[in-house]
Amino acid sequence: MDDWVDYSQWLAMAVTLLASWLVSSKTKRKRNWGFWLFTAGNFLWAYWGWHAHAYALIGLQVGLLLLNIRGVRNNEPSRK
Repeated sequence: MDDWVDYSQWLAMAVTLLASWLVSSKTKRKRNWGFWLFTAGNFLWAYWGWHAHAYALIGLQVGLLLLNIRGVRNNEPSRK
């Protein structure tokens, strides 16, 4: 089990980097994928942070998750 926890930080890093790449895309579909990958990365980082007792990192991931939700909402066309 400890091996998975150790490797989860590397997976979280890779997912976060890919998400960063995608949210800078000009296409809406790729940006949406980026926001969903950021969300997955938030959960992976929080999982690792819980086992590493890195509670500030978990708090950061909660804040970033809220910003991801805002990003998804702002990426939708306005309904005026």
